[in-house]
Amino acid sequence: MKTATLKTSHPLTLGLRAARANLVPGLIVQILMAAVVCAYFFYPPAREWLSHLALLKQRYGYGYSLVSGIIAGAILPEILAVTVFQKGKITRETWERLIFAMCYWGFQSMVVDAFYRFQGVLFGTDPNVATVIKKVLVDQFIYTALYANPFAMICFEWKNSGYRMAGVRRVFTRDFYQTVTLPTLLANWGLWIPVVCMIYSLPSLLQLPLQNLALTFWAMLLTWMTRRKSV
Repeated sequence: MKTATLKTSHPLTLGLRAARANLVPGLIVQILMAAVVCAYFFYPPAREWLSHLALLKQRYGYGYSLVSGIIAGAILPEILAVTVFQKGKITRETWERLIFAMCYWGFQSMVVDAFYRFQGVLFGTDPNVATVIKKVLVDQFIYTALYANPFAMICFEWKNSGYRMAGVRRVFTRDFYQTVTLPTLLANWGLWIPVVCMIYSLPSLLQLPLQNLALTFWAMLLTWMTRRKSV
């Protein structure tokens, strides 16, 4: 009965359910990011610390993207999972999760870096209102809708199906798109549209560090919520 109900639900309804389920962690991430952005503009010590991140990004380029993505999306959430929920015990599943997450988030962080650079060439690097709006629209309704969200679905279905191609093929079915991919995209918009508005309001060298900071908050919160339910 539950599966049948899910399949007959409209994608917008499923998206709203997903957004509602992620409402609290999403708001927490948005509030934390707003605090970071405000601190950059109004609190000199925070501006100095963030400027150091910008210098690291400038110095190491895609190397910084790779390492920061791995730390934000893989290492920190897994440390939380091991220390809090596994009581320090490292299992084979821990290593499998970590290796997959390191590969996925490291690669994706470099892709995001390249995308931000492309946006800078396309629209300029001055964070005025018109430029921010253009970048947010391209980010969320082209890059995210056509690449980032579908690519995530492919990678995680491949992982969840035991790294078999059957999981990948399922992503390309109409049923999967209507019940998983599109609702996930709708829910993601609720979180990331406000966040990327904040990211693009900062200097270009700080955009990727801030994106990875948002990823850290989000991944840690999701790890906390999902693992708490399973223990």
